[in-house]
Amino acid sequence: MSKPNINRHRVDLWKEDVYRSVKMYNEWFLDAAPEAYRGSRSAVIDEVEQLFKATAYMNRLTPQDIIDAPQIMGILRMVTAPPIARDRLVGLANVPKSLVNSLEAGDLPTRMTDKDLRDNLERIISIIMELLDDTLFEWVATKTPPSEKQIELASVVVGDRRCGAVTDPIIRNAQEARQLTVMRAWLTARGYKEERYARNLSLKDLPPGTFSVHHNVPVENRDGKLINMPIDLVVQPHTPNQSGFPVLIEAKSAGDFTNTNKRRKEEAAKAHQLKRTYGDELDLLLLLCGYFDAGYLGYEAAEGLDWIWEHRVEDLEIAGL
Repeated sequence: MSKPNINRHRVDLWKEDVYRSVKMYNEWFLDAAPEAYRGSRSAVIDEVEQLFKATAYMNRLTPQDIIDAPQIMGILRMVTAPPIARDRLVGLANVPKSLVNSLEAGDLPTRMTDKDLRDNLERIISIIMELLDDTLFEWVATKTPPSEKQIELASVVVGDRRCGAVTDPIIRNAQEARQLTVMRAWLTARGYKEERYARNLSLKDLPPGTFSVHHNVPVENRDGKLINMPIDLVVQPHTPNQSGFPVLIEAKSAGDFTNTNKRRKEEAAKAHQLKRTYGDELDLLLLLCGYFDAGYLGYEAAEGLDWIWEHRVEDLEIAGL
């Protein structure tokens, strides 16, 4: 039995769909971005003030300052010229990536001795102070008290740098949440019930007419070991497919064409891993909203993926839902 063609072979619709998808994303962004930015801006201001207070306006930075407030690590990367990306800091300071990740999440590593922690923090501090933006923090080099104007300028610049770094993930998370809200509404209106599937329940045994959000699907890695692959939405149709497998859906949104073409291999790799584990009968659908151009669509179609446009979510009916 041939699989339904949802959108991947409907090339004549791609141009219009790209236009409508970009328009839909931009309309949502204009409504959502200001609120997301305000929320992140408020949190960033608190972080900058906390950093300046703890370090005497960057005149004194010790491992204990970071231990007392590990979340200031994200701000510390913004006080340098140029600002340091997380991976770049890891490489320059020669410290574990997991350490920097833990600190920026506001946590201290649980499997590191106090001595090792402090030694790693000393290396991080050495890099931060060596690359400190001496235009913003002129008073550190001159060893003079900073003026209110200098403090205000440094706060604004560091705050804007950090805000740019944290706003994009916030907006992406907000967009994904909105996409899942759309899917929940569409499914529940058609009699589907949301469930949390048991971990040991096989995909073919999922109750008909149910769906689960952020469900972990076991897949084989390159070594043949089972690992969990998070799937945004797993739906078992009221009348299950002939294969018995549910419909797996990944919610994807993007605010520019460049980013989607950089990420297009990720979805294909995920689909191939699922097929390697379960066979060709298990498909991964994409729910798209935003900047997905013909280059992206052509690549995914060639890799065997199909998709649903959020502006035409009723195409889910073609997928058997």
